[in-house]
Amino acid sequence: MTTVSSGTYCYEVIDNWAKLPEGWTFGILVGVAVDSKDRVYVCHQRNDPPILVFDRDGNLITSWGTGEINEGHLLYIGDDDVLYFVDRGMHIALKLAFDGSRLLEIGNRGLPSDTGVTELGGRVLRPGAPFNMPTRLVPSPSGDLYASDGYRNSRIHRFSSDGTLISSWGEFGSTDPGKFHLPHSLWVDKGGLVYVCDRKNHRIQIFTPTGDFVSEWPNLVEPVDICMDSNENVFVHLSGGPTEGKGEEDNPSIIVLDKQGKKLAQWDTPYGHQIWVDRHDDIYMAVCWEQRVMKYVKKSLI
Repeated sequence: MTTVSSGTYCYEVIDNWAKLPEGWTFGILVGVAVDSKDRVYVCHQRNDPPILVFDRDGNLITSWGTGEINEGHLLYIGDDDVLYFVDRGMHIALKLAFDGSRLLEIGNRGLPSDTGVTELGGRVLRPGAPFNMPTRLVPSPSGDLYASDGYRNSRIHRFSSDGTLISSWGEFGSTDPGKFHLPHSLWVDKGGLVYVCDRKNHRIQIFTPTGDFVSEWPNLVEPVDICMDSNENVFVHLSGGPTEGKGEEDNPSIIVLDKQGKKLAQWDTPYGHQIWVDRHDDIYMAVCWEQRVMKYVKKSLI
């Protein structure tokens, strides 16, 4: 079994962790998250059913969403085992139970807001209301919900727990604080700070709960996803690509940072779309185009 190691972060790699029933195949893998019972939720596009749930050993438990989900995206599972979910194709954000039943829906189903852009990740001419192809929904310690609205918008939206819009911030741009080019993922820490993967600007921006800029972590080549472990170490998946101004090719990787943005570890990976650290400190990765789920099993150091 392959091992990857960077300092105290050492893992055994299971390349094809998820076991599909005979005749089943993955579509484009976009999401993975784990609940308190070690059930692993996987989301894929262009194949049904769109949500698959596995046990810790990779055996399929249940699946659902056919005819209900158009284009799922990044997942988040809260301490209450509720699935926080966006359907970017339908321009909505949802809270869903284990069986897929709907607890909350936010947005105008099937009706994108007017941002003046039609291509994915294009130049947003005017920041719009929720949503135009949103990318992620996450809860916060206060109970408020935060959504990144990124493929054809350039905003972060804050909602109350019942889905009422409180505020929005952000506009299209490249270097100034609070400007985004494809805000692709976000995370809210225990103190309420909001971390946004500003993907095409190669940085993570950090904001207060009300949207005031705090700081940024630059020089991260296409941060596609972010999550934290129980100690609030920050795990970021970098999708890689040409480094602007240098013409160099950076491999996709997972980078581990502390809360000040200091690098603790980094190792090369396939091109993934989402990562998740479970309560055992194992990492799951939805490997987008290679149509597999990888698992990095944390090794104890003796």
